[in-house]
Amino acid sequence: MTMLTSIECPGEGTGVIQKLKPVINVIFEPAGKWFETYCLRRKQRQTLSSGSTGLLSSSSSEESLVESDLTPEDNEDLDYLHSLDPKEWKQQDHYAVLGLRNLRYKASDDDIKRAYKKKVLKHHPDKRRHAGLSVKDEENDYFTCITRAFECLGVPAKRKSYDSVDPKFDDDVPDKFCPETEEFYEVFHDVFDRNSRWSTVQPVPKLGSGDASIDYVNRFYSFWFDFDSWREFSYEDEEEKEKGENREERRWIELQNKSQRKEKKKEETSRMRKMVELAYENDPRIKKYKEDEKKRKEAEKEAKKAERKAKFDEEERIRKAAEEEMRLLREKEEEEKRVKADAEKKEKEAYKKALKKEKSKLRTLAKDNNYYAKDDQETLNNMQELERLLEALDLSNMKSLNDNLVSTTDSASVFSAKLAEVNEQLEKEKLEGVTAAQRAAQAASASTPSEGGKLWSEEETQLLVKAVNMFPAGTANRWDVIASFIVQHASASQLRTAKEVLQKAKALSKMDAVLKDEANKNAFQNFNTKSKSNESKKATEEKKVENQPATQRYEVTGENPSPWSTEEQQLLEQALKTYPAALGAERWERISECVPSRSKKECMKRYKELAEMVKAKKAAMAAAAGKK
Repeated sequence: MTMLTSIECPGEGTGVIQKLKPVINVIFEPAGKWFETYCLRRKQRQTLSSGSTGLLSSSSSEESLVESDLTPEDNEDLDYLHSLDPKEWKQQDHYAVLGLRNLRYKASDDDIKRAYKKKVLKHHPDKRRHAGLSVKDEENDYFTCITRAFECLGVPAKRKSYDSVDPKFDDDVPDKFCPETEEFYEVFHDVFDRNSRWSTVQPVPKLGSGDASIDYVNRFYSFWFDFDSWREFSYEDEEEKEKGENREERRWIELQNKSQRKEKKKEETSRMRKMVELAYENDPRIKKYKEDEKKRKEAEKEAKKAERKAKFDEEERIRKAAEEEMRLLREKEEEEKRVKADAEKKEKEAYKKALKKEKSKLRTLAKDNNYYAKDDQETLNNMQELERLLEALDLSNMKSLNDNLVSTTDSASVFSAKLAEVNEQLEKEKLEGVTAAQRAAQAASASTPSEGGKLWSEEETQLLVKAVNMFPAGTANRWDVIASFIVQHASASQLRTAKEVLQKAKALSKMDAVLKDEANKNAFQNFNTKSKSNESKKATEEKKVENQPATQRYEVTGENPSPWSTEEQQLLEQALKTYPAALGAERWERISECVPSRSKKECMKRYKELAEMVKAKKAAMAAAAGKK
C-alpha cells in the first residue's frame, strides 16, 4: 500500500512516506534551496506552511531572494561585480568583491568566510539561472571574480601578499613640510598610523604629543629608523612560476620575480626612510631638544673656558710671583757677589799695593846697604838672590823681613839667614814636586784659602785640564763627573768635591802670564821627552828592520809623531764603520789604507786610546750618577 502524506519533521523539513515501514525518526539539516527557504521564511516571518507553499513556486521565490532581498550596499556591490573582467582578476579589489571594502585588512578570517558564503548564495550561476537571469560561460562570468577573491583572501599567505599591495593603501609621503602653514602632529600622526600596519613588531609606538619626554621621542624614532617591515610584493609578479613548461623555465621565472621583489622592497625602504627623516628634521620636540642641548654645551664650554682661564691666571700669577721672587733673590745674590768681589778686589789691590810697597822698601834697603855684601862678587850674587827672594816671599814674611832689617844692627846676617831659608824651602819644594805654578796659585789665593786647604798636585791639575776639555759645558752634573774622573785616574789623589774642582778651574782660568808660561813649559818638556822616547824606539825598530830579510821590511813602518788631525780622525772613524771586526786580520790593513798618513800600528793605537777615553768617560759619569 502506498500512502503519501505530510508530517512535521523534527528539523522542520518535509518528509515523504511511501510504503508503510517501521516508523523511524530522521533529523534533517537545512541545505540547498531548503536552507534558502528557511532563511527567507525566518526573514519574512512566515509559517512553515507558507514556506512550504513557497517551495512549490520555486522560480518566483528565487527571483524574490535575488532581487527583493538586496540592500543599497548590495546593489552597489552588484554594480561593481558586473563591471569586473574575470580575465583581469588580479587587478580587482578582492575586499570590495566580497563586500568588505570598509573592513579590508582588519577583517577576520570568519568575516571573510561569512562574506564569501553570502556572495555564493546570492550570485552562484545556478541560483541566477533558476531566477531567470542570464549567465555567461564560466570563464567570463563575474562569479569567477568572487571565487578568485576568496582563493586569495582565504589563504593567509596569499592574503598577506595581497595586503602588501592593497590598492586602497595610501603610500604618499610628504615631500616637504612647511611648519609655518602646517601642523606637524596633524600631518605625521596619520602618516605613521597608516604605515604602522607593516611592522613585524606590534604594538607600534605612537608619535605622541608635544608634552612627550625626549626619551620617549628618541625611542619612537629609534624604532622607526630600525623599522622591520613584513611587506612583500610577490602579488605583483609579472609571471607565475607554475606556468613554466619545465624546471629551467620555472627557475628562471622565479629568479626574475625575486629580482623585481627586491627592487620594490628597496624602494619601499627608501620611502619609509624618507618619511622618518622628514619627520625627524621637522619634529618641534627634536628641534627644542637640540637647541637646549646646544645651549647646555655652550654653557659647559663657557664654564670650562672660564675654568681654564682662571687656572691659567692663577698659574700665571704664581709664575710671575716665583719669577719676581727669583729675580729678587738673584739680584740679592748678585749684589752679595758684587760686594764680595769688590771687597776681594780691594783686598787684592791692597795686598798687591802693600806687597809692592814692601818689595820697594826691601829693594831700597838692599841698595842702601850695598845688598849686604862685602865685595863686588857677593854684591852681584845678592842682587840675583834678591829677585828670587822678592818672588818667593809673601806679604807677611816680606814685612817681617823689612822690620828685622830696619830694627837690627846686623842686617847683613838677617838678610843672609832669610836668603838661606828661602833657598832651603825652594829646594825642599823642588824635591817634593811643587811647581812654581802651584806656588804662584797658592800665593794668589793666600787672602782666600780654599776649602780644607788641600793642595793640587801637577798630575791632578793636568787631569783637570783634560777633563774640562773632555766634558764640555752642558754635560749633566759636569763638575761631579770631572771630580770622579780625577779621582779615578790620578795615581795618588785625595777625594775632590765638585765645589773644589770648580774653584780650581776658576783659579786656572785666571792664571797670569807666569802660570801660563809655566804650563806651556811643562807641556813642551813632556812632548819633548815623549818625542825622544819615540825616536829611540823608532831607531831600535829601524835597526831590527835592517837585520830582517828584504821581503819583510815593508811590513814595518815608522810612526808619525804629530797629533791626529780632524781629517785623519774622520777617515779613521769612517773606516771603522766600513770594515767591521768580522773581517779579522784584514780589517786593520784596510783601515790603514783608508788613512794614508798613518800606519796600521798607529791606527790600532789610536783606536785603543779612543776606546780607553770613552771607557773613562762612561766610568766617570757612572761614578757621578752613583754619588747622586
